[in-house]
Amino acid sequence: MAKLPTGFGRLWTAQTVSSLGDGVTYAALPLLALTLTRDPMALAVVTAAGTLPWLLFGVLGGALVDRWDRRRTMWVTDTARAALLAIPAAAAALDVLSVPLLATVAFLLALGGLFFDTAATAYLPDLLGRDPAQLERANARLRGAQTAASGFAGPPAGSALLALGRSVPLLADAVSFALSALLVRSLPAVPRPAASARESLLRQARAGASYVFRDRLLLGLALRPAVGNVAFLAVETVLALFAHERLGIGAFGFGLLLTAEATGGLLGAGIASFLGRRLGTGTALTCTATIEGLAILGLASAPNPYVAGLALAVCGAGMGATMVLGPSLRQAIVPAHLMGRVASTSRMLAMCAAPLGAFLGGWLATTYDLRTPLYAAAGLLLTMTAVTATMTSNRRVETALRSARALADPADQDPARQIAVRTTSADGHRSQVTTPPAASER
Repeated sequence: MAKLPTGFGRLWTAQTVSSLGDGVTYAALPLLALTLTRDPMALAVVTAAGTLPWLLFGVLGGALVDRWDRRRTMWVTDTARAALLAIPAAAAALDVLSVPLLATVAFLLALGGLFFDTAATAYLPDLLGRDPAQLERANARLRGAQTAASGFAGPPAGSALLALGRSVPLLADAVSFALSALLVRSLPAVPRPAASARESLLRQARAGASYVFRDRLLLGLALRPAVGNVAFLAVETVLALFAHERLGIGAFGFGLLLTAEATGGLLGAGIASFLGRRLGTGTALTCTATIEGLAILGLASAPNPYVAGLALAVCGAGMGATMVLGPSLRQAIVPAHLMGRVASTSRMLAMCAAPLGAFLGGWLATTYDLRTPLYAAAGLLLTMTAVTATMTSNRRVETALRSARALADPADQDPARQIAVRTTSADGHRSQVTTPPAASER
């Protein structure tokens, strides 16, 4: 198995450090807001501000990333976020911090995250030569580190640092962004996609979105996290209350439930490549989605906290594996010049679905009972799995990978042996070219 390049180690370190800072801020921002107001609507504004950039600028952000140098986009974005955090840190030290300022900071941090995450997603396949096996290994390591840093270490650190002073966690996150920027700037340069004829940003954004919706495999990969977010947010909305009233556990026990889910996520990310090799990526994705739905069904019918914790751990494992296999496959098959737009379109669909899930969970719990949102979520996940199973089948995956390999290495031009494979123009439209079977057979 080929060794991952040295540059990946620096990218992994940069994203791990940044994720640790994200976890610190994730815990600190709402706690900071709580020191300023007890108004639920004001607190909701701070939380909602962090989701708006993906809803408002997701596809346009991807189009911009496809125009810009991706490595430069990452380090400039992290430098800007480090400087941004100095503003609320100073305001906290001077005792002039306010809810509007926190909401503005949350919005701008999320906007920076949009550009950084999209650029990183587009940069990784170029760094690894679009090799599917290496992409799965790399994404497994990135996902595992992100979960450990932002899910396990970051939030407790944020709460502890806040006890030292209101500006301390913000300064800690600023330092993490600065270190990430320095590491990213040292990454190797990769060839930029060939420049296309100058088009309007809106037209390029539409081309990226339409590319996703016209390709059944990419659409299937995008539908799973979108529908999954509806289901998981429906569960998350009532989970704390469900744990308290149905399982009889308090705040500490609820924290253990979330830890069980995160632990499962680490395991799932670790075995994702193994599942892909043994089952095929398409079948593995169908299996992990099925596991998620069955696990939520088990959570809904759990008679005690131990069964509930096991169900959440299994669900987390399915999610962890899915979040490695899906993005890795997308990075391997999408043309480099469309990678930013395709990634941001998929992410935007998932983010837009989240508020719907939260509303659905609250409405079902109010109208029926606390278990109903969980049963509904399980039904959604299993239905989505059935609908998308053929869209992401092994056969469809292998066809897409063969086409991508053929386009990357059209070495044999013997007309008697050529086969037609699809390619994509700069504006997202497909045409037919001929490439040799030798380049497209596994």
